[in-house]
Order: sequence, then structure tokens, then C-alpha cells
Amino acid sequence: MKKFIAIVTILFLSVSALACPVCEKQQPKILQGITHGAGPQSNWDYLIITVTALIVLVTLFYSIKWLVSPGEKSVTHIKHSVLNNV
Repeated sequence: MKKFIAIVTILFLSVSALACPVCEKQQPKILQGITHGAGPQSNWDYLIITVTALIVLVTLFYSIKWLVSPGEKSVTHIKHSVLNNV
């Protein structure tokens, strides 16, 4: 688990290395160093990005939560047919 947390932390910290210097100058201050290309054209773009980021984060949270601890205790659950064959 510690190894997983370390890898995720390194990946999140390396996000700042994604934009090239030319693209970085074209971005608004809040997005500098994160994205390539032209910056958002209107406030709707920020709304779309925010909603999309929230959806991704919620999905990631529940994916990890249910992968680590699925919570299914039934002996007849399909996961047991897979786990018992290994």
C-alpha cells in the first residue's frame, strides 16, 4: 500500500512537467505548467473542466475504495468462483 501511495504521489507531482514553455506562456496563471495549447476561451470552459474533474475524482475514489475493500461478504458471490480457481 505504501508503494502505491508513493507512486500516486509522484505521478501527481510530475503533472507540472506536462506543458512546454511556449504553451505555458499562453495559459492563464492558474493553468500554467499543466496544459498544452490555447487557454480556455470563456467561463463555460472552466465550468466544464471543473465538472469533468469532479466526476473523474469521484470515480477514482470509488474505484480505489471498492477495489481495496469490496465489502461483499456472501459466499455465493461471483468473486469467490474466480478466487477459488486461482
